[in-house]
Amino acid sequence: MIVFTSLLWIWKAQAAGRWYFVTVPDEQSDAIKAQAYSSPRGFGSVRVEAAIDDVVWRTSVFPLNGGGYILPIKAKVRRDAGISAGDEVTVRLDLLV
Repeated sequence: MIVFTSLLWIWKAQAAGRWYFVTVPDEQSDAIKAQAYSSPRGFGSVRVEAAIDDVVWRTSVFPLNGGGYILPIKAKVRRDAGISAGDEVTVRLDLLV
């Protein structure tokens, strides 16, 4: 299990609308890379089961050009967890590799 705390932020794409993410810190990103190295997926993504408080869902983390990962946070998760952009959230990730 990987646990980290990060800010929820918005990426605004003109055509695609708003996407909400948390950035996985470098140390935890390195752990994801090490564990997922043998089973690469499209775009370098890694399947995970994520949790914020009692809200649990399955998704993927996606690599950044700088070597880290970002985790998308969909609207239902934000509503159920009571979080919004700018909030600091603690995330638990279990890799599904």
